[in-house]
Amino acid sequence: MEPLAPHEKLFIDDEFLEEDENHGEIECVTCHDGNPDDPDWKTAHEGLIKDPTFPEAEVCLDCHEEETANYQQSLHISNGPMGLMVMNRTSEHPDVRGKVDMAMQGHCSQCHSSCGQCHVSRPTGAGGGLLSGHLFVKQPPMEEVCTACHGSRVGNEYLGKNKNSKPDVHLEKAQMKCNGCHTGDQMHGDGNEYENRYEVENGPQCVDCHNKIYGADGLNIETHKTHKGKASCQVCHAQAYTSCFNCHVATDKNDQKYFEVESHSLGFKIGLNPLRSKKYPEKFVTVRHVPVDPDTFKFYVKDGLSRFDMRPTWKMATPHNIRRQTSQNKSCDNCHGNTNLFLMETSVRPNYLKANRSVIVPPNMIPAHVQDSTLALSSPQPSMVKVKTQ
Repeated sequence: MEPLAPHEKLFIDDEFLEEDENHGEIECVTCHDGNPDDPDWKTAHEGLIKDPTFPEAEVCLDCHEEETANYQQSLHISNGPMGLMVMNRTSEHPDVRGKVDMAMQGHCSQCHSSCGQCHVSRPTGAGGGLLSGHLFVKQPPMEEVCTACHGSRVGNEYLGKNKNSKPDVHLEKAQMKCNGCHTGDQMHGDGNEYENRYEVENGPQCVDCHNKIYGADGLNIETHKTHKGKASCQVCHAQAYTSCFNCHVATDKNDQKYFEVESHSLGFKIGLNPLRSKKYPEKFVTVRHVPVDPDTFKFYVKDGLSRFDMRPTWKMATPHNIRRQTSQNKSCDNCHGNTNLFLMETSVRPNYLKANRSVIVPPNMIPAHVQDSTLALSSPQPSMVKVKTQ
């Protein structure tokens, strides 16, 4: 994403003041504070609120009561699931948990998006700056807002920027933007707190639009019926996607916070579904490695993640790089019996094996070649490892 010039970040467009009767007629101090009667610009800006919609959205409440009713429960505001997953791995000692929480507040919690950081400016984590001279944008522009934060994985996948990858078919064929699937109702929260984004009740699913794939007039109906409840859509229709390894956070000699990721790579792995539910009943799903490491917070506290094995490091993924035909679905045997596609013990670093038992596919559960597919597809359900949450 191209950086904004300094004047683009700050200058207010005349159109905002003259034509936006809902927002342009409101005095600046109503939202941003400051002292308009002080002739010295330096002191006039003391106490200025850069983003009056974070961490609360009270300035939006009067006119947008419905949209802001569940503001604090929106995953974009709270980052709740991420914090919960880290704390599941954290030592139970109060002092250690306090230091890990402090590190998270300083590093991880910088990524959030408020009303203003979607509808008025770019997110702060992506450099900030007004989207359009302070004009309020009802539908945030995808590449200025959505992929500004979700760019390294989702954005590159969807736009086809990864090596040897093509754009997602929904973009290529229908020019769909993020809000084609992820509606405002989902973005604004529904008042519930979730352990992960896949629990969100009004989150999108492929069958919301592709509801005829199991019907009489569906394409490849027998294939879809055979794999229903056994493999997620992405197992057949996703391309290679990015995994990251070993993130460590720290501060430099100038007290500037930073993080380092050991490596990232493109790949494709099918694992056992660690989140099986009525909504996601599939036995096999695509899994992506997340960059957590036992020493992620070592700079702040020793053995902070002493319960590291409580969560897998290979997690259920829904890559945004869908194609009707992919390398693994060109023929049955491109997937069936192809051990390279499956997350096996040999795919996992030895010190991560215990954490990933619930997602690793044992050799006897890998679907056999097509001549034995009846046996393979009716193989016993995996025994799921329960993960404690506290």
